[in-house]
Amino acid sequence: MRTLRRPWQFREVYRTGRKIDCKYAIVFYRRTGVPESEPQFGFVASKRVGNSVKRNRAKRLLREVVRKHANRFQYEDLWVVLVARADLLNATFQDISAEVDARLAAAGLIDI
Repeated sequence: MRTLRRPWQFREVYRTGRKIDCKYAIVFYRRTGVPESEPQFGFVASKRVGNSVKRNRAKRLLREVVRKHANRFQYEDLWVVLVARADLLNATFQDISAEVDARLAAAGLIDI
């Protein structure tokens, strides 16, 4: 799984991408138009989620959800940023995975 590393990449996704609201995360995505080997992902957890331990756990959970669905993404020229919400830490991994999976499928980003 490739990750977004530069701040300008995150800004570009926020500014020109589309937004999907989930119960446990907000998903921003953007098609780049440049064919790449695989989609690139970014993970964000603000201080609203909690202290550094909680923020890192939230990002780890989101990374695992994406890793689980990584081979199902329809587009290779995709940048995706997942922003954790505070409710994420109170949910089970199965709940988080099911919610994000349903929202990504509804947006047409992954195969069912």
